[in-house]
Amino acid sequence: MATVNGYQGNTPVATSTGSKHPAPTAKTADAQSVLKRLQSELMALMMGRDSGISAFPEEDNIFCWKGTITGSKDTVFEGTEYKLSLSFSNDYPFKPPKVKFETACFHPNVDVFGNICLDILQDKWSSAYDVRTILLSIQSLLGEPNISSPLNTHAAQLWSNQEEYRKMVEKLYKPPNA
Repeated sequence: MATVNGYQGNTPVATSTGSKHPAPTAKTADAQSVLKRLQSELMALMMGRDSGISAFPEEDNIFCWKGTITGSKDTVFEGTEYKLSLSFSNDYPFKPPKVKFETACFHPNVDVFGNICLDILQDKWSSAYDVRTILLSIQSLLGEPNISSPLNTHAAQLWSNQEEYRKMVEKLYKPPNA
């Protein structure tokens, strides 16, 4: 049976548009909006004046970032610097990015693989959050851990003795390579 005006009998038939480029898919459109959002967030971070946080795309991939946070003054983490990886999906900002410590971090809410237990990276995520919010929240978490939900029970038990905790941080801390 011949195809006439996109129909074969009463059944619609997909026809080629003759274009060499495929029609955009929803995923492509999502990737474009995520790309614009991440570019906007990068610009805001670069223009911002937040102390002790930074993040930039890794090489040419705007969906994979490397972040840096420094330990806040007057905490056991003062003088430390930690590298993080941030990985964004096409669902961002409706789903949080995957964030991990790349620098080993002895902390009640960070496991040995760098995974972070932080509510805004899980069930308390909001699309209103951005990279800046994430980095500031992690920086704040360093000095104010959630002891009731530890990933590292040893760190959680030691937290009450800040002098001993600081010694452990100093013992285990390996400054990231520049």
